[in-house]
Amino acid sequence: MKICFGSNNQHKLKEISAIFKQHFADKLELVYPPDLLDYKLDPEETGVTLNENALIKAQEFFDATRLVTFADDTGLEIAALGGKPGVFSARFAGEDCSDAENRKKVLRLMKEVPSGERYARFRTVICFYDGKDMEYIEGRCEGKIITRELGENGFGYDSLFVPEGEDKTFAQMTDKEKNKISHRSIAVQNFIKFLKEKYDK
Repeated sequence: MKICFGSNNQHKLKEISAIFKQHFADKLELVYPPDLLDYKLDPEETGVTLNENALIKAQEFFDATRLVTFADDTGLEIAALGGKPGVFSARFAGEDCSDAENRKKVLRLMKEVPSGERYARFRTVICFYDGKDMEYIEGRCEGKIITRELGENGFGYDSLFVPEGEDKTFAQMTDKEKNKISHRSIAVQNFIKFLKEKYDK
């Protein structure tokens, strides 16, 4: 059986594929829109919550591929900023902004926030959609925002975020280290449990 991951983000594809292959090497084939479509489908994320955006993407990619689909949306929620950037994490510094611009804005807004008040969390929501039923699965990673960028790996806000219990940022970790504890990894692991209950009978 084929299942579509509704995303064009190569970083996400790499992370999720590595986790997915450990569990469904033979039973479920993970496929991506660029491999299925002769055009680029880029759903407009007009939702005001992570759940809404994940559903928008899952439904649009399902409609295009006619395959059982799952899609995700992820946000960085910073306590000192009232939960921002949250659902607007990818465009916090404005439409068509870069990851670097987003990070600069976070650092600027948190310049005066003391070390003991820099709590943040990454939250990933996965939406499963098969044309009829939908299901939401979540993963979280608690941590803090540091005062300067550290590390060259990862993407997004990884170079600013140190997970709880760790002494380095996501961007300083190897893919293997990050995949053990990341919000997306936890969400995918929870999603895999859901898929096994649904299909692996």
